[in-house]
Amino acid sequence: MPSGEADFLVIGSGIAGLFAAYKAKEYGSVLVVTKDRAEDSNTGEAQGGIAAAIDDEDSPYLHLEDTLESGAGLCDPRAVEILVTEGPARVMELVDMGARFDRKGSEWALGQEGAHRKRRILHSGDTTGGEIARTLLRECRRDRKITLREGCFLVDLLREPRTGRCLGALVMDSLSGEFSVCRGRVVIVATGGAGQLYLNTTNPAVATGDGMAAAYRAGAALVDLEFVQFHPTALALPGVPRFLISEAVRGEGAYLRNVRGERFMPGYHEMAELAPRDVVSRAIVTEMRKTGADHVYLDFSHLDPEKMRRRFPNIWRTCCQYGLDPGEGRIPVAPAAHYIMGGIATSRNGETSIPGLYACGEVSCSGVHGANRLASNSLLEGLVFGARAVEHARRFIEKNPGEPKTPDLAIGERTPDWSVPWEEVTRRVRSLMWEKVGIIRTGEGIAAALAELEELRRQYPERPASRRGVEGENLMTLAWLTARAALMRKESRGGHFRDDFPLRDDRCWLRHIVFQR
Repeated sequence: MPSGEADFLVIGSGIAGLFAAYKAKEYGSVLVVTKDRAEDSNTGEAQGGIAAAIDDEDSPYLHLEDTLESGAGLCDPRAVEILVTEGPARVMELVDMGARFDRKGSEWALGQEGAHRKRRILHSGDTTGGEIARTLLRECRRDRKITLREGCFLVDLLREPRTGRCLGALVMDSLSGEFSVCRGRVVIVATGGAGQLYLNTTNPAVATGDGMAAAYRAGAALVDLEFVQFHPTALALPGVPRFLISEAVRGEGAYLRNVRGERFMPGYHEMAELAPRDVVSRAIVTEMRKTGADHVYLDFSHLDPEKMRRRFPNIWRTCCQYGLDPGEGRIPVAPAAHYIMGGIATSRNGETSIPGLYACGEVSCSGVHGANRLASNSLLEGLVFGARAVEHARRFIEKNPGEPKTPDLAIGERTPDWSVPWEEVTRRVRSLMWEKVGIIRTGEGIAAALAELEELRRQYPERPASRRGVEGENLMTLAWLTARAALMRKESRGGHFRDDFPLRDDRCWLRHIVFQR
């Protein structure tokens, strides 16, 4: 694979990476590298929509309040203010590019989701992420200043030995396994999350935490890894992927019922089915344990089936594909890992602790989500902080002119690992995380998982040479750090719930856990 070079090296092709590339083209050449196909990202899987306070009955202030409430005391209020005030204009940029969101006549058809007090979710049917991804990809592919290289897997981030500045990345051809170096005067990591840490996840197979792990190896700070969001409603059928059933279905009036037919959410929270996701996920797990079932039901039998089919065509088709008749108004669901609130620690401008390295989107921790992300804020974060990262990176380039040289990494330093059963190792890691560092945690369970993870890290080689090996190493590293953080935080807050410490403790734990090599 040939090496590549540009003013802006963007790693990742979700909403944050593509919007950053689109903005960066105004200031120089852009190289976007992405792991598989450019379409393969969490953005493309996003159903519900993108939150923005654009309605006359809404305001950025109300959006800010809802976001802070959901974040359970750990949001950066100034970062949230930036998100909700700059967000509407960024969404309108998408509209100007040609993104199509649903309307009712001349007005936007705004949806409502969990923990939002107002209807503020713009959507495109139930494939909003796909519509946004197609729009951004079209714009990036037609611009000569942007080079898009698919099948190009991030292995390591490269730093200049003298100054510590990040100047590029070691990448691997996803098909041939060949290594090469991509260089950038600044590097923007937008590789998405790490849902594959868990056996049950709504995330695509590419979500193995590559950017977080590579940044950690390079010396960047990671923060808030214990806060994992489990989406309450993923399709629960034997042998079927955990397909996301959008929160917007509950926003339209669907109920959650256990296998006995009892509606249970009003007994857990005043917002019932529209409570924050961590509350709903724990309630579902509690009901499943009570009844001995592996699912509950999402019940919309009291709603107009034709209206639901039109509003959620992708969910309707997928249910039919797996032999379910959604016309009956009942879908078996269970929680699944969905989003990592933590990530690479950044400033409000996307700066990391490494000069010249920026991060945006789910791979980052910008401070907007706190301990629990508000529904449909993730796409908005990708736009707002992708743009802010580019603006600051542009100024960094201006202040640091010249063409510093990146060291070529000796490929021979990587360990041949062809005999390692990486699929078995990865499955064990994912099972451990699901069973012991999942929705409801205990100190005993986390400690047991941590001990086994440490043994796995001793047993298998560092710096493996294959794609499966690098992904496996990334997942082991992030699982180990997540378990350590979960064991340290002796309280319950947002996406982190300890059965042995079930209460929130602001006196001791109104703080962040940071890891840095």
